[in-house]
Amino acid sequence: MVRLLQKVRVIQGLVVFLHYISYTLAMSNFTDDPFSLDKLRSTLIRLEDTIIFALIERSQFAFNKCIYVPGALEFNGATGERSFLEYFLWETEKVHAKVRRYTSPDEYAFTSPLPEPILPPLDFPPFLFPNDINITGKIMEIYTKSIVPEICQDRDDSNYGSSATRDIECLQALSRRIHYGKFIAESKFRSDPEEYARLARANDREAINELLTNRMVEKKLLERLRRKALAYGQTMDQEEEGTNRNLKIPVQLVVDMYEQWVIPLTKEVEVDYLIVRGLAYNKSE
Repeated sequence: MVRLLQKVRVIQGLVVFLHYISYTLAMSNFTDDPFSLDKLRSTLIRLEDTIIFALIERSQFAFNKCIYVPGALEFNGATGERSFLEYFLWETEKVHAKVRRYTSPDEYAFTSPLPEPILPPLDFPPFLFPNDINITGKIMEIYTKSIVPEICQDRDDSNYGSSATRDIECLQALSRRIHYGKFIAESKFRSDPEEYARLARANDREAINELLTNRMVEKKLLERLRRKALAYGQTMDQEEEGTNRNLKIPVQLVVDMYEQWVIPLTKEVEVDYLIVRGLAYNKSE
């Protein structure tokens, strides 16, 4: 019993800790040494934790389909043509924009227009090649149509604000993870610029994807996710670890989400970036 209580305290503390340090650590990634592969890798691994915990929190509420339908919840016309989630997300991102969240190279807003920051700009060391690659629209569509219906019960519990708050946490974490592919792509480009430039010139997306793919790393990632989802999803009411049948979120669902959506979308970002990067490299020769 003591061992179980200790595990519960560790996991509860980890949830609070991850939420507290997530943005702070993200900023330090770009003010210290953005070229470190270890730092890039540790960020991706930490985002796995953030995403799993965010999904667990969202799954505690019903699907509440109406918050994703434009005009379904008008609130005296406040939401306009946006869905309740889109409206809530827009208002949230306005506040975040004022404190310069979207000036960070790994943060991408889902909504617009947004206000200018009220804080002075930070001087981020140059690492990424200038680009306008942003697939937040696709992330939003996949999340609301393919992910939420799988992790939540198909009913309405009227917890619209709480559900949307958790949705925003999930969306922001997924966006950071997926768009972080740009940093991985830049690192890989620097390891073999001539080959990536050649493929970019030929617009050979399939060959670029094959060149940047490390199947062994992807296999280990999915295995790690399975272990994390099992550990984080337990309610700790079983004496033997790993035997809990009342998981907060299905383990296979987390693995499938990464395999079907997160990894392919990350690769899409990476390939798009490498084409832009490779063409610019050719022009600069």
